[in-house]
Amino acid sequence: MMQSRHRKLTERQTGPVKKPVHNPREVAEIVAIQALSFVASEPERLGLFLAETGVGPETLRNAASDPNFLLNVLDFVLRDDATVKAFAEASELHPTNVAAARQVLGDALGDPNWERDVP
Repeated sequence: MMQSRHRKLTERQTGPVKKPVHNPREVAEIVAIQALSFVASEPERLGLFLAETGVGPETLRNAASDPNFLLNVLDFVLRDDATVKAFAEASELHPTNVAAARQVLGDALGDPNWERDVP
């Protein structure tokens, strides 16, 4: 009898299965980290962001763990229609999802009065 080529993979072979994220704040932080990666992908955009925030390239990785810094990243992306559209397209999100992530993170950090018209 021939063994089946399609054997069920065990968790040990594939690694642990990651649990889906259901916490809105965690999702918002993930979107903000994606936005930071997007900003960092273009030297001119990154230079402008670093100049405005006062963060140096050497401290960027550590700053990314600060939710207030992530809030600033989303603010930077959302302030310009072309930038938010480009980020949304690159990350396969709708621009309203980017704004919603900013709202959720702002609410979690005590900034509930932020409003934004999204293109």
